Amino acid sequence: MKKRLFYQFSLLLVALTLVLAGCGSKNEPVSTKEETPKATEAANTGASTEGEIKVGILHSQSGTMAISEVSVIDAELMAIDEINAAGGVMGKKIVPVIEDGASDWPTFAEKARKLISEDKVATVFGGWTSASRKAMKPVFEELNGLLWYPVQYEGLESSPNIFYTGATTNQQIVPSVTWLLENRGKKFYLLGSDYVFPRTANLVIKEQLKAEGGELVGEEYTPLGHTDYSTLISKIKEAKPDVVYNTLNGDSNVAFFKQLKDAGITAKDITTLSVSVAEEEIRGIGVDVLEGHLAAWNYYQTTDTPANKTFVENYKKKYGAERVTADPIEAGYTAVYLWAAAVEKAGSTEVDKVKEAAKELEWDAPEGKVKIDGATQHIYKTVRIGEVQADGQFKEMWNSGEAVKPDPYLKGYDWAASIQPTE
Repeated sequence: MKKRLFYQFSLLLVALTLVLAGCGSKNEPVSTKEETPKATEAANTGASTEGEIKVGILHSQSGTMAISEVSVIDAELMAIDEINAAGGVMGKKIVPVIEDGASDWPTFAEKARKLISEDKVATVFGGWTSASRKAMKPVFEELNGLLWYPVQYEGLESSPNIFYTGATTNQQIVPSVTWLLENRGKKFYLLGSDYVFPRTANLVIKEQLKAEGGELVGEEYTPLGHTDYSTLISKIKEAKPDVVYNTLNGDSNVAFFKQLKDAGITAKDITTLSVSVAEEEIRGIGVDVLEGHLAAWNYYQTTDTPANKTFVENYKKKYGAERVTADPIEAGYTAVYLWAAAVEKAGSTEVDKVKEAAKELEWDAPEGKVKIDGATQHIYKTVRIGEVQADGQFKEMWNSGEAVKPDPYLKGYDWAASIQPTE
């Protein structure tokens, strides 16, 4: 009898426990399935959790582009640390969520989707190559996310979901070609990596050469990561150009310039102007290889502004005296500050409100005062051409004198009317 009573009492306790557990569950968070629509809505509006705002950082930490992109991550993280130390954004701490694009364009798209849909970041700072940007573009447009892209590119693009803090074509390529024609010669050899940026950039250059009296004597493309340039250098020797206009990207530049030197060709023999070789790449390639060669950018570590002096000092203090700053590094840093300023102005991280607040926003960047062009979401930038010196820094040879209004579709150039973007 006692055993039977104990058994019945035990069953009663189990049943009571289950009932209490079921009642208690009403006060717990709803299930993942129930949360899915709300999570998507939060991602699309750039919602932030109480006390913090998550942002995505999406660059290549591995693969052929890591030589360039890792330092951009460092600059973006430094900007986040500085803003947090000053009180954050709207009194909230910025929390970075870092993903590796791995120099692989589908991976960039996949990680962008994860950052927006799963991590629910308010914005993303990311990309380098145009292939990575074009892979991410439809994702940001579909999910109404917001990408800040920090690298010069080929133009012929404008997206409502991207802010472009690097140069567009009329802020780097077009003025550098004009300068070269006036100062270095008429015969051009075009060398680039085989993807959208070099091919589209060279479409622009070829039309510009026709219009401004230049001559195309050669055009070659190699895959990203390509390392054997001996045959191509023989072709360059044979063509005898005044200028090699270089749109190679990633660690292919290491191979090309070292083999160019091994072939006995120096900057005194042929002018080479690059648009993806900055101070960080000089460290990787070697100043003994690059001394005397040219690059067109909007910022150098040697750019003389009060903001740049502070920027360089802080960067070296944080990451080491041997580290250098460079144009994409500065553009990534600037992007974080512009986004933060737009959020403060909007009083919200909601994407549409941030975009509206960002129109015509100005900031004293290390490169000089910049302003967001509300119509294109590109920024006004000063154009600079520099020569690599023995200390690994650039000596500025020429600048535009003032910040140039972005013209991504080259509407201000009659000779560009027939140019169509290359996907």
